[in-house]
Amino acid sequence: MSDAAAVQAPRIVVGVDGSEPSKGALQWAVRQAELTGEAVVAVIAWDFPRNWTGLAPPGYPSFDWEDDARKILTETVDQSTRPDHPAEIHTRVVQGHPASVLLNEAKDAVLVVVGNRGRGGFTEALLGSVGQHLTHHATCPVLIVRGSLPR
Repeated sequence: MSDAAAVQAPRIVVGVDGSEPSKGALQWAVRQAELTGEAVVAVIAWDFPRNWTGLAPPGYPSFDWEDDARKILTETVDQSTRPDHPAEIHTRVVQGHPASVLLNEAKDAVLVVVGNRGRGGFTEALLGSVGQHLTHHATCPVLIVRGSLPR
């Protein structure tokens, strides 16, 4: 697993947020990459909360949003893939809204893969806002994965 700053094409971009559907999306993308020989770029987006001032009360530990996102991404890749998989997996941690980040990352990709919903508040929704946005605006094919796959 390596950082994907310079990965060009062909590649499959997969959105990861640590949720079960995103783990399923990563598993699907890795299996597809094993069949096609494409690289997988696992992407997690992070941003400051809307009410974030950047100031913490005295004695309150500071929080590193980017580092937390990197940990979630690393753990998800480790938990969702076999150690002996032949696919080339790269990771990207990018600041911004998930839909915008994934659209940008998938500009020249052969495919973008996401779970049917992420960690948002509408857990009963059949399709999350990021997946819906991608299906309307992505310039490459979009695959929405529902749930996790058996390893």
